[in-house]
This record gives sequence, C-alpha cells and structure tokens, in this order.
Amino acid sequence: MRVLGIDPGLRNLGWGVIEMTGSRLTHVANGIIHSEGDDLALRLLSLHQGLTLVIAQHAPDAAAVEQTFVNKDAVATLKLGQARGVAMLVPAQAGLAVGEYAPNAVKKAVVGVGHADKAQVQHMVRFQLPGVDLAGADAADALAVAICHAHHLQSATRLARAMGGAA
Repeated sequence: MRVLGIDPGLRNLGWGVIEMTGSRLTHVANGIIHSEGDDLALRLLSLHQGLTLVIAQHAPDAAAVEQTFVNKDAVATLKLGQARGVAMLVPAQAGLAVGEYAPNAVKKAVVGVGHADKAQVQHMVRFQLPGVDLAGADAADALAVAICHAHHLQSATRLARAMGGAA
C-alpha cells in the first residue's frame, strides 16, 4: 500500500510517498510544491495542479494531511487553512480517504515525543526510511505524516483481524 503524506503550506507544500508492506516502510518519493504568483487564487491553483500531478505520478492508495497549527496571526492561519483545503481536496478527488493528524501526534508517532523539533523529525525520518534524500524540511514533515498514517493503518488492520478472529 502506498501512503501519501502532505504538509500543507501556502508557499511550500511538502509531500512524501512511502510504501507499506506489512510492517515494513520504504521511501518512494518526496518533494515540495512551490506556489506561484502573488495572487492567492493563483497560488492555490498551482498547489492543486502540483499535488494532482504527484498523485498521478505515484498512485497512492491512502493520504494524510497535517492539521493546521493555529497561531496569533488570524490572516495567516486562514490562508494556511485554504492551502490545507487544497491538500485535502486533491486526494479526495482522486478517490482517496484522507487522514488528519495534529502536529504533536505526527511527532509522537515518528520521534516518540510530541514536542520534538524539526531536526529530530528529520533524523527519525532518515532512520525509518534509510537512504532517503530529503527535498527539504517540508518534505521531511510530509514523510513524517505518511509514516504516522501508515502506523495508524497498520494498527487498524491488526485490530480488524483481532476482532474478526474473536467473533
């Protein structure tokens, strides 16, 4: 199963695709989509087009998006929310179920603690996906989202098997 992780951003949208075979995770691809232009609508359009291309190229089976972190700047938070909307819309248009995870849940799944810094996240992504060449911090965060979602999918599969066996 291929899992697409997305770290939404209006200027830089990180993405990462991993392959999950049983409990084994392997890196497929990662990158950053840089929005173009100063007009908000055109920037959102470029994110939509870029993410649509990523899905067409890598054919994921599932997707997950990091939830928006609310900060003191309401305008910036609203714009990030619009980029996050694109990040959720594109996989949904492709027929994928989209998981959502809080930043602390992603960090806890990948690093083991919910308040890890970016360097720790990048280190653990490299550790869990040996040989990965990270396109940048946003791509590393997206791969962390994909790893988090893969862990949740694995747990759900084990639970379903256990429940099926208990019935």
